[in-house]
Amino acid sequence: MPVTAKLSRKFYEKLGDDVANELVEWFNSVDATYRSDLKELNELNFARFDAKVEQRWAQLDAKLEQRVAELRAEMRAGFVAADAKLERRLAELETRLTRRMFGFWVAQAATTAGLVFGVIKLVG
Repeated sequence: MPVTAKLSRKFYEKLGDDVANELVEWFNSVDATYRSDLKELNELNFARFDAKVEQRWAQLDAKLEQRVAELRAEMRAGFVAADAKLERRLAELETRLTRRMFGFWVAQAATTAGLVFGVIKLVG
């Protein structure tokens, strides 16, 4: 929407209507050209800006994916270490329980054998 340039009446009187109108048309033409150039420049700048934003988003996305992958690797390593530690502790617990149960069974067997021999001596 061009802005129509208006000149004072004295200007029209000094130069004449034809020259003044031609000057006004030239001003409007220059204004339209500048507006068009400015719009084109703004569109180009926005396109560059948009491309940079997209590039930065892609970089951030790649960096985030890399950090998530590193975190997953660290978590897996931590879980493997915790699993190994748990397996070792469970094996130690199983060893202790087996020893205690064996001790209980030996004591129980000795007690039972003693009772059996005692009953046989009393009866016999």
